Amino acid sequence: MPCAVRGKPISRLRTVKPRAELADNFLFNIGLLLTLVGFAVGILAIFVAILRSARGTGQVRGGGVVMIGPVPIVFGTDKESARILILLGIVLTIILLLLTVLPRMWR
Repeated sequence: MPCAVRGKPISRLRTVKPRAELADNFLFNIGLLLTLVGFAVGILAIFVAILRSARGTGQVRGGGVVMIGPVPIVFGTDKESARILILLGIVLTIILLLLTVLPRMWR
């Protein structure tokens, strides 16, 4: 007995093909690459800090920027690190605003 779906034989059914798969998306690939590079830089920084502290040379400084929407939250262990991270936070905020505001103006 031949199978049928809604009165049509299975051989005549059309298959739905996606327009673009997620892995083919250029922006997805860029984002994935940046994420992997970020993890690699973080792991490398940890190893460098461990080596410096084991040799007893150098001083460990650090800090970070947490972006909550367009608002950067900056923390650091010293003033120089904090200044650099404040500049990074400002640059990231400007980039975020440009990428969200400019496309709406072009419509």
